[in-house]
Amino acid sequence: MTLIERVWGLLSLSALLFFVSGCSNSSQNETPHGSILSVSTVGGSNNERGSSVVTATDQGYAILGYTQSNDGDVTDKTDTSFDYWVVKYKADHTIEWQKTYGGSGNDRGRSIIQTLDGGYALIGSSSSTDGDVSNNSGQLDFWMVKLDSSGNISWENSFGFPGNDEGISLIQTSDLGYLLIGVLDVTGSGGEGNTRASSRHAGGDYWAVKVSASGELEWSRYFGGNFTDTPEGVIQLPDEGYIIAGGSDSEDTDISNNIGTYDFWVIRISSDGDLIWERSFGGTQIDEARAIVASNDGNYLIVGDTRSNDVMVSSNNGAADVWLIKITPSGNLIWEKNYGGSDFDTAQDIVKLNDGYVITGSSRSADGDVAVNKGQNDLWVFKIDFEGNLIWEQSVGGSNIDFGYGVTFLNNGSVVSVGDTGSTDGDITENKGFTDLLLAIIND
Repeated sequence: MTLIERVWGLLSLSALLFFVSGCSNSSQNETPHGSILSVSTVGGSNNERGSSVVTATDQGYAILGYTQSNDGDVTDKTDTSFDYWVVKYKADHTIEWQKTYGGSGNDRGRSIIQTLDGGYALIGSSSSTDGDVSNNSGQLDFWMVKLDSSGNISWENSFGFPGNDEGISLIQTSDLGYLLIGVLDVTGSGGEGNTRASSRHAGGDYWAVKVSASGELEWSRYFGGNFTDTPEGVIQLPDEGYIIAGGSDSEDTDISNNIGTYDFWVIRISSDGDLIWERSFGGTQIDEARAIVASNDGNYLIVGDTRSNDVMVSSNNGAADVWLIKITPSGNLIWEKNYGGSDFDTAQDIVKLNDGYVITGSSRSADGDVAVNKGQNDLWVFKIDFEGNLIWEQSVGGSNIDFGYGVTFLNNGSVVSVGDTGSTDGDITENKGFTDLLLAIIND
């Protein structure tokens, strides 16, 4: 063998060892982005749902929803009425504690936040007048519950009138109080619900209720028209005012420019609840906003779903798509984008990360932006960058109906999405009743 042949052989061997070593290291790299880390169900023999999830300061997370069961994973309940249900997880995804809240009526939790004192605040709707619920003014009231860090009730309060008043979302405000939003049944209230004079509307309106740090009413205002107006998300602005986003099919009173059927209807109010501006976004079909988040550049993203393919909606992949709009603090549209496939795809929640946003909802598609459908509706999670470009997406579910309602992001690089499931196959290895709380952990 010549010297050149020996050198070439050594170089080839080194290259081969480097290649094998590189392949070995590659196979041990972290799980690919958007991969499912775990899927689990929590519940009993009746119906459960995970409505909202929040990251905790101890790097765990807390889920709010509701339960009808008094068996299985539900350990502190004696009847089969619906109650608020909070499940607190540690950072290792094991349950730290779980508790139910409510009375003998219909109590369903919708939104949870962690408060600055390390506890939690909950909002939803209640028809109870007993148990944990101290008062009720009608069929359904906003029911707010303040918990300490261990899930014990610090205080609770109800807000409402005769009729169905449904609490949907809340934030802690800069003065350490809270702003609650939901639907006021103006017809049922007889026009009450404003702490200042206003013309009476009909049907259901956006209702903003400002309370103190101890849950006492400071002011309340309602906004809308004579049909159905449903707020879903709220955010506080640097000037201490608020932007509220939802859906409306009204075309009168506070709504000046209905585009067609339901629109994204976005309002900005002052710190005292005065209407500053209102805007409608959408096309001629049904468009409903579900959540709002601050962007990385001082603007705001609002996500929901659309069946339109005209006016402000530049494209549609078929049936219903997730629709995302970016607006300025003055309510001007910056850009809009849609995501989905040829079937029905919806969004329910959005969370901001360091390098983009994650959106959760549901999908029936198996084309377009959706790689696979596992049967009927799947819980659908996807990530976009700051410009709205799709980075990864994942469907979770089985052959029955599976939905996503809430999403959060953990410091360990995982995304937590919660919802409910009626499946018993596919990603769902166990179903404990009619519907279970569905918990999906996705690697970012």
